[in-house]
Amino acid sequence: MIHRYKLNGFNIVIDTCSGSVHAVDEAAYDIIALYGSERKENIAAKVFEKYKDSGVSLNDINECIDDIETLKNEGKLFAEDTFAPLADTFKQKSGNVVKALCLHVAHTCNLNCSYCFASQGKYHGDRALMSFEVGKRALDFLIENSGTRRNLEVDFFGGEPLMNWDVVKRLVEYARSVEQKHGKNFRFTLTTNGVLIDDDVIDFANREMSNVVLSLDGRKEVHDALRVDYAGNGSWEKIVPKFQKLVKARGGKNYYMRGTFTHANPDFLKDIETMLDLGFTELSMEPVVCDPKDSYALTEEDKPVVMEQYEKLAEKMLERRKAGKPFTFYHYMIDLTGGPCIYKRISGCGSGTEYMAVTPWGDLYPCHQFVGDEDFKLGDIWNGVTNKEKQEEFRSCNVYKRPECADCWAKLYCSGGCAANAYHATGSVKGIYEYGCDLFKKRMECAIMLKVAESLEEDAE
Repeated sequence: MIHRYKLNGFNIVIDTCSGSVHAVDEAAYDIIALYGSERKENIAAKVFEKYKDSGVSLNDINECIDDIETLKNEGKLFAEDTFAPLADTFKQKSGNVVKALCLHVAHTCNLNCSYCFASQGKYHGDRALMSFEVGKRALDFLIENSGTRRNLEVDFFGGEPLMNWDVVKRLVEYARSVEQKHGKNFRFTLTTNGVLIDDDVIDFANREMSNVVLSLDGRKEVHDALRVDYAGNGSWEKIVPKFQKLVKARGGKNYYMRGTFTHANPDFLKDIETMLDLGFTELSMEPVVCDPKDSYALTEEDKPVVMEQYEKLAEKMLERRKAGKPFTFYHYMIDLTGGPCIYKRISGCGSGTEYMAVTPWGDLYPCHQFVGDEDFKLGDIWNGVTNKEKQEEFRSCNVYKRPECADCWAKLYCSGGCAANAYHATGSVKGIYEYGCDLFKKRMECAIMLKVAESLEEDAE
């Protein structure tokens, strides 16, 4: 399976099953479209007729066809899909190894964001803070169920985790005290709205957190329209200076600004530009996922605007890189040479198996987006996973279980997409969220174009 597209002056051909990416000229682009459906002589005649006035000879075209055939024989074009038989075996082989937990240290928040999937941090339940004892048991559960895996991931999440900051610090200190004994290495992430950031948070986070995720929606008027406190006041002016201080103290590394764009700002590039003007260079803007009836839900009319924004964003990244002012966009971070491995490409994020969320009471859920839905409760940190049937549903959830993905060129980049988004859109974790699929494919086209441009620039040096 191949995917051809033109973007920013490049003719790009992606071979889905090999992962090969080819930047080609116009004639080769057309030849690849015809290859396999017509005889070589007919392809040559058609393409020659189209390009003969452009200085392309019949010999050039025949050589190009031969090159394409060589690439096919080498498995770099029109590669066969040999991965389907592996899809059901990968997660079975991994057993019940858990490598990451999302600790909901606070089911409460000091903001009242309209689009919050977590019901303003309460997850449709009671407000609560995780005790140190529950958090400690969660870390022990992770160690006990991590097998021989050395690197373990823990996200401090909410609600707003800084509302339970002392427990966060104690849990990090506990983990550090036992990791050598068990041959483990903990990597912590903190996600915060920034309201409670102070010098202590900055010092501790920059010392202990491998990554810090900071919530900012870009332009002040956009951010303050939805990210408000319980009095209805916007939070932009309160948090931006704190974010700037934290990032500066962190040396500008291992953080990212996470924004959400909605129907109010499908022109989200302006929000990216605001973040850049504020001095932030590690950026993410996520499309809102919510009930289509919500006033801020993205619409079909928004989609072409968003698609154009992704393209313009990629162009801006190229411009800034050439000017010596590069920045990172989370969704454009791909490695075309070293990963992810085929296991990850087929199996996805590992929610419900390798990755779970822990509530303040110690209940286990497949991920943070399922917390509060009793149908998805897997068990708890004392007794482990007891809802084996639900876990098996997630274990069998892979890109080859989704018929809609069969002919999709991007299936081994998205791994079938987000199970939570699929469930909320279709009622099944094995469904697909079509709107999100369309946006993902556009992001991948832009990300791959950036890699092509980077590669060609390096070759020219």
